[in-house]
Amino acid sequence: MKTPFYYYNTALLKQTLNTIIKESGTYNNFFVHYAVKANANPTILQIIQESGIGVDCVSGGEIQASLNAGFVPEKIVFAGVGKTDYEIELGLDKNILCFNVESQPELEVINALAGKRNKVANICFRVNPNVDAHTHDNIATGKQENKFGIPARDLLRVIQCANNMSNIKFKGLHFHIGSQILDMIDFRHLCSRINELVSELKLNGINIDIINVGGGLGIDYNKPENNPIPNFKDYFNIFATYLNQEEHQEIHFELGRSVVGQCGQLITKVTYVKETGQKRFAIVDAGMTDLIRPALYHAHHEIRNLTNSKTPYYIYDVVGPICESSDVFDTDVSLPEIHRGDYLAILSAGAYGEIMASQYNCRTLPQGYVGEGKLDLAQIL
Repeated sequence: MKTPFYYYNTALLKQTLNTIIKESGTYNNFFVHYAVKANANPTILQIIQESGIGVDCVSGGEIQASLNAGFVPEKIVFAGVGKTDYEIELGLDKNILCFNVESQPELEVINALAGKRNKVANICFRVNPNVDAHTHDNIATGKQENKFGIPARDLLRVIQCANNMSNIKFKGLHFHIGSQILDMIDFRHLCSRINELVSELKLNGINIDIINVGGGLGIDYNKPENNPIPNFKDYFNIFATYLNQEEHQEIHFELGRSVVGQCGQLITKVTYVKETGQKRFAIVDAGMTDLIRPALYHAHHEIRNLTNSKTPYYIYDVVGPICESSDVFDTDVSLPEIHRGDYLAILSAGAYGEIMASQYNCRTLPQGYVGEGKLDLAQIL
């Protein structure tokens, strides 16, 4: 196999999906959608589709990829702050479950486009709850300064506006406060805020059928082999315990990273080992074009030397070939001695890895391969 490439352990993915289905199935009217933006590899999407859960899309391309993978329109929800007319028309023509609407101008466009088709669009309003998820600023989405959602103060007005539109069916509320959230207290705070908003709306005669709480559950990037499957039990229990769900209400979840994050690795080959007196660099053939998270978010990924697992250990900066100083996977990392030609695995790369790859520096996009179990080095050699 030509490096760099992504390898996905489908056995772990299926275990993760089974856990999600088991834990969410403990509660009444809990529905899970997979956030396609985390990973749209066709084989991965097909496996997720076969599990029976739905999908959360944020572009027309993701809607089409989901349909191609076999997802039925009735399990597709469409979010995103800047939906184009073409994307809205695609959702309408395919009769998707719901549009998560982020502004009154968007609402008006959906109503007009649905009217031209003599259709009624189901919508939920995405609310900006002003809840701080205590995560990286680039993946926080629920604070007042973020571009996402409708301010809570405007919610009643836009719902009343929607209820007066002949081609709109208001169904409920949508929330999403951020990504890579590990402290369950943040989800508890979200529940409290949702309860407040729903109670206020009820006093004004507005009933809510769907409460979409988004996703955001994180994974263990520091000890991925010890914690390959996130704590879905506590995650779903938080909402079951602290959200004031009425009997008729559906609770929807949009999980992405926690579904696919741990099943993927980026496999790369060492091109050079370079010593400068102050630093020892392992220069690999993968770069920020293949996995941008460390450069974009200062994210940490564990790295393993697949070729040599024995002593002695040395301290390395593992870096790529891109002409940017930010093209660094990790600094001062202790690894078994690295030589030219060794293969390294960058772990926990199943989410926001392959899907965010670019062709900067005119590089080719990495391929994604799947297998039932851990990668065998013999498959590479």
